[in-house]
Amino acid sequence: MLSAAVLLATLVYALIGIVIFAVGFLLWDRLTPIDLWKEICVNQNSAIAILAGSVAIALALIISSAIHG
Repeated sequence: MLSAAVLLATLVYALIGIVIFAVGFLLWDRLTPIDLWKEICVNQNSAIAILAGSVAIALALIISSAIHG
C-alpha cells in the first residue's frame, strides 16, 4: 500500500525535477546564439527542433539519474 509519506516524497521529487528541468532548458535556450523558438515555429527548422528535443531528453535523463541515485 502507498503511504502518505511515500506519496509526498514522490510529489516533492517530481516537482524538484520539473523545476530543475525547466531552468536547465531555459538556460540552454539563452546560451544558444539563435532564437530557438523563432527557428522552430516561424522558419520551420526541423533540425533545430530535433536538437531541442534531444537536449530535453538528455536533461531529463540526467535529472532522473541524479534524483534516483
